[in-house]
Amino acid sequence: MAQRSTDAPSRQERRKARTRAALMQAAQSVIAAGRLNAPILEITQAADVGMGSFYNHFDSREQLFQAALEDALERHAIRFDELSAGLDDPAHAFAQSFRLTGRIHRREPALSQLMLTYGLAMAAVDKGLARRARRDIDHAVRAGRFSVRDTDLAMVMVVGAGLCLGRLLRDQPERDSDASTDHVAQVVLRMLGMPDNDASEICQYPLPCLVDRTPHPEGHS
Repeated sequence: MAQRSTDAPSRQERRKARTRAALMQAAQSVIAAGRLNAPILEITQAADVGMGSFYNHFDSREQLFQAALEDALERHAIRFDELSAGLDDPAHAFAQSFRLTGRIHRREPALSQLMLTYGLAMAAVDKGLARRARRDIDHAVRAGRFSVRDTDLAMVMVVGAGLCLGRLLRDQPERDSDASTDHVAQVVLRMLGMPDNDASEICQYPLPCLVDRTPHPEGHS
């Protein structure tokens, strides 16, 4: 009889992974609903797990929320990476991700709320959307497409612009979200040192279809 691979997760490990995934998915729903003060009991009930199981994975509600936010943003960053995989120009990759992120605020309100909840903390986090934005900025600088002396300051301005745009689009549902997003993207590109004509042209490129094909937290569905 063939011996089970030692690399394969055990039944207990799979069960623990499902429990953690269920907790993070429940937390993401709570955050998206703006209920940051929801008690742990409510979250565990939504996840259909026991209170004791919660503390096997997280020390506090705040730790769970942090993990849930980072998980959601990482999954969508992977999605953007897939959509920009064939782009040779890092400035184009950056612009495309910024323009797609702006469109999320209307098309995926739950993810929008997660981003707005995370706020400017995204600028300092080396994960998810922020890590990809930083990477694309650095690559564009090396390629001579951007002129940036301080990437940390650039990230503060990029994240700030993106969040303020998201809040505006949420507060003004009548506003043309695509046109507004592309206008802000042009301004951000010029801020990063791209000439006006190039910034205008790159923000007129067609965008790929924004479809979420990523799995739920840690394989949970």
